[in-house]
Amino acid sequence: QVQLVESGGGLVQAGGSMRLSCTASGNIVSINTMGWYRQAPGKQREFVASFTSRGSTNYADSVKGRFTISRDGAKTTVFLQMNTLKPEDTGIYYCNANSRVAINYWGQGTQVTVSS
Repeated sequence: QVQLVESGGGLVQAGGSMRLSCTASGNIVSINTMGWYRQAPGKQREFVASFTSRGSTNYADSVKGRFTISRDGAKTTVFLQMNTLKPEDTGIYYCNANSRVAINYWGQGTQVTVSS
């Protein structure tokens, strides 16, 4: 089992910045990929960014150039630096960890609200 705890989030004006953190605990050696998803009101959860165990990163087209995913040296915490935020970035952001046997783990979610 893997537990994910998110922090960060809140209210920011359009054009502002925010950083989210997600710390994994438990069977962390089983983790292959960690990343972020988000869900806007009335919409399906969508991929935002991810960091593989090999160190490669992936981003949704909608956030490329504005968001940066990174991790700490212990590879137990991932960060999502969000710059030039837009109202359409508003939603609940969920941390995700995918294990080497394709089990998905989710954090509890943190609200990000971008005001126009």
